[in-house]
Amino acid sequence: MKLSLCNEVLLPLPLASQCAAAARMGYGALEVAPFTLTEQPETLDCAAARRLRATAHTEGLAISSLHWLLVKPEGLSLVGHDAAQRQRTLDLLRRLIDFTAACGARVLVHGSPRQRSPSEGQSLADASARFEAAMAELAPHAQAAGVVYCIEPLGRFETPLLNTVAEAAAMVDRIGSPAVRTMLDVSAASHSESEPVHEVLRRFLDSGHIAHVQLNDRNRRGPGQGDTDQRPVLQALKDLDYSGWVAVEPFDYQPDGPGCARASADHVFEIWGELS
Repeated sequence: MKLSLCNEVLLPLPLASQCAAAARMGYGALEVAPFTLTEQPETLDCAAARRLRATAHTEGLAISSLHWLLVKPEGLSLVGHDAAQRQRTLDLLRRLIDFTAACGARVLVHGSPRQRSPSEGQSLADASARFEAAMAELAPHAQAAGVVYCIEPLGRFETPLLNTVAEAAAMVDRIGSPAVRTMLDVSAASHSESEPVHEVLRRFLDSGHIAHVQLNDRNRRGPGQGDTDQRPVLQALKDLDYSGWVAVEPFDYQPDGPGCARASADHVFEIWGELS
């Protein structure tokens, strides 16, 4: 089990303290949100990536992945009609692709619901076409950098665009690049999928579409802090010899960030140790 922790869970601790805390809890890596590193993610460069990597390595951690890519700066979108806005967004994502590679990570997770949701009066079909065109444009850059860019299906309460793994997988197939794949977030899938989450995971892991997994509960707390049974999800990962990172990504931190992170790790490792 390669377990990673989404680093915003440990804010406002500074990065070095985040790494030390995650390591004590048994995590092997951090999944990093760029907005936690700087108010201006468009300034992140290879030197900053090397510093991030070195800080993590000091505590025996890797950087597994990046996520929450477009939280900052404000005003970004991949689906709007403003060409300058679209170009600023693509330029930032190319920079983050390079940053990901330079810090030793191999996966970017593209959720960012607000920046892909249709604007007022825009059709879902138009927004979807623009989003797909943007992913296709980023694919060669990601491939050259040696990273995998994962399109994240999200709950309908977050965005109407790409809610199921099947929808994301169909877009991945149309783009046709080995650098663009999809992923599964347990909480989002439990809201959006019409079949059990572990069955969706098995099918799309087996087909090669899924390149990353995030664990959480349907109630948006950590794994083990609600009614979502993580056992069949973890069993699917074990049965199919999944070798990628599994990231813990709660949104509601109970009793607080560190407490949630510790309880989540303990729950996942306990189940993993019991699996056949």
